[in-house]
Amino acid sequence: MLKLTSSSLEDAKRLICAAEAKAKAIGSPSNIAVVDAGGNLLAHVRMDGAQIASISHSINKAFTSLACKLPTYVLGQDAQPGGQLYGVSNTVEGRIITFAGGIPLKFGHDLVGAVGVSGGTAEQDREVAEAAETVL
Repeated sequence: MLKLTSSSLEDAKRLICAAEAKAKAIGSPSNIAVVDAGGNLLAHVRMDGAQIASISHSINKAFTSLACKLPTYVLGQDAQPGGQLYGVSNTVEGRIITFAGGIPLKFGHDLVGAVGVSGGTAEQDREVAEAAETVL
């Protein structure tokens, strides 16, 4: 049995295609990023009309969900004032993003990469990222 240890460019294209379809369906022009198991950018798309400021957010959401091994919306819950991870967004040279849109990608039990989405509301970003997750 072949064991997938990292997302490939082919995987990234499929993930982005699914995310882009969801973003169009809900009217949320988005930046969509996919990183491999090492946190390295595999692919990024900025849909027509997506915010330029959200480019780095999408990439860093993917990095964050991979590095922390959980969706960014979950991290965000613990990063609120008084939470056990309050202040985490000031770590890793500011790359940690604590709002929705980052989803780690697993193949079986192995973490193989992550997707990050930014450009809509937190809920829209989460929906678009979750749509991408379904194709791996």
